[in-house]
Amino acid sequence: MIGCGNMAGAMLTRWLAAGAPANGITVIRPSGVAPAAGVQTLTALPEGPVPRLVLLGIKPQQLDAVAPALAARIGPETVLVSILAGTGCASLRARFPAAGAIVRAMPNTPVALGRGVVALTGDRVDAVTALMRPLGLVEWIDDEEDFHLVAALAGSGPAFVFRMIDALAAGAADLGLAPDQAARLALHMVEGAGALAAGAGESPARLADRVASPGGMTRKGLDVLDADQALARLMRATLDATAARGREMAAAFR
Repeated sequence: MIGCGNMAGAMLTRWLAAGAPANGITVIRPSGVAPAAGVQTLTALPEGPVPRLVLLGIKPQQLDAVAPALAARIGPETVLVSILAGTGCASLRARFPAAGAIVRAMPNTPVALGRGVVALTGDRVDAVTALMRPLGLVEWIDDEEDFHLVAALAGSGPAFVFRMIDALAAGAADLGLAPDQAARLALHMVEGAGALAAGAGESPARLADRVASPGGMTRKGLDVLDADQALARLMRATLDATAARGREMAAAFR
């Protein structure tokens, strides 16, 4: 693992919890501080055999500083997996021409609990699918151009949900509920609603209609969200802005 920040660290946490041997993982990070017990942690690339799999978990702007030394340690038997936002497969191939396979991965932070989403594109490698499966739902994206939108939805999506939880709690507090109580209620409501939606076998739209009796409280609230497609338009604009930034970043790294 080259770098082990928030996202790569979340992945590592889950892999270890799922039984991955700590002594089979090496982390390269400037601090040299081990992210977990038993994981070999170095400040520079080690000598020895070419690694079978390398996970790039650095910031995109650090790529060109890291690439020359790393490229010299990668061979045809190496699978390179990158979680760098906005860095396309062609850009990675240009920097690591000897790699046997190159895969872009876009995980989200719930992977730490095994409840995340991991989108993959690039060279289809069964071992990468198997590696990612303990993290949650794994989806291969055939067209890399679609990866920007997938990253906006699944990768950035938790941040948008967190904002909505805060907004629900803040709205209830503004209307008179104690802020700490509003925060607890909003958080656990979203947790339960998400679990119900995941296991219901019905669309979220249908579930919403089941909750909303004609003329009742819930229907009045939905009328506000549905008026002039207010919520739908807001979510589309949010995803559009996020995906557009991904395309800009990809253009910068070509």
